[in-house]
Amino acid sequence: MLIKKGLMVFTPTEVAAIRLAAAAATLAPFALMRLYRVKGKQWWVLLSVGMTGSLLPAFLFAFAQTQLDSGITGALNALTPLFTLIVGVVLFAQRIASRTLIGLVIGFVGSAVLVLVQSSGELTLNAYALFIVLATICYGLNLNFIKQYLPNLSPVTITGVSLLMVLPVAILYLAGPGEVGAKLAASEGMQGWWAFAAVIALGVVGTALALILFNHLVQITTTTFASSVTYLIPVVAVGLGMIDGEVISLFQVGGMVLILIGVWIANRQRTAPPVEPVEVESDSITPLEAGKP
Repeated sequence: MLIKKGLMVFTPTEVAAIRLAAAAATLAPFALMRLYRVKGKQWWVLLSVGMTGSLLPAFLFAFAQTQLDSGITGALNALTPLFTLIVGVVLFAQRIASRTLIGLVIGFVGSAVLVLVQSSGELTLNAYALFIVLATICYGLNLNFIKQYLPNLSPVTITGVSLLMVLPVAILYLAGPGEVGAKLAASEGMQGWWAFAAVIALGVVGTALALILFNHLVQITTTTFASSVTYLIPVVAVGLGMIDGEVISLFQVGGMVLILIGVWIANRQRTAPPVEPVEVESDSITPLEAGKP
C-alpha cells in the first residue's frame, strides 16, 4: 500500500531509492559501530543479503506495482516460503518430503492463476507479476544465506551493515537522475509530501525495523518457519487494497487460496527434535564499554 501511494508522485526507481536510503540511514549509526564485528567472508555474504533481501526486491516491487494492484502484489509475496524451500533443496541439500512437493505444485498453480488471469477473467500474461515472483526468489536466497552463513551475527548487525553496503546505489541515483526534490517543490498541496512520507515510512518501519525482527526470527527458528510469516501478507494486502477501492475477482481470490493452501501443505512438518540454541553476538554494552572497571 505504501509503495502504491509513493508511485502516485514518484517513479519506481525513485520509490525504491528513497525506501533504501531511509532504511539505511535509520540503521547507519548502529551499523557503523558494528563494522568491526564482521569478519572475512562475512562481508561477501552481507553484500549478498543486502542485494537479495533489500536492493533487488525494492526495485522489483516498485516496477511491478505500476501495473499491479497492491492486493495482488501482497498475495504473490506468499510465494516466499515455497522459494525458500526450493533454494534450500537446490543449494544447501535440504531434504524435501512428498507432501512438500505437493504443496509446491499447488502453490505454483495458484501463482500461475494470478499471473495469467486478469480481474475481468481474461486469460492474459501479466509480465509485471513476474517481477514479484523474482523478488520472492531473492527472498528465498536471502533467508538461506542468513541461516547458513551468519548464525553468530546479531540481527541489527546483519540488517544495518547489509543496508549500508547497498546505500551507495540509492545515493547515486538520488543525487543523479532522480528528481525527488523537484517533484516535491512542484507538487500541488501536500500530495508530494504525503507520497514522500509513505515511502519514508516504508523504509524505516517496513524495511529497517521489520528486517531486524525478521532476521532474528530466521536465526532462532528454521528458514521455512520464518518465511511462513508471509501467510499474513495476502490477508493484510488484499484487505487494505479493497479499502482503497481495488477490485479483486473470484479468479484472483482462488489463486490466493491455492497459494496459501500450497504453502501450508509444504510447511507441514512432523514433530522434529528441538533446534540447538545458537550463541548470537550480543548487542548489550559490557561493563568495560560502559567505562566501568
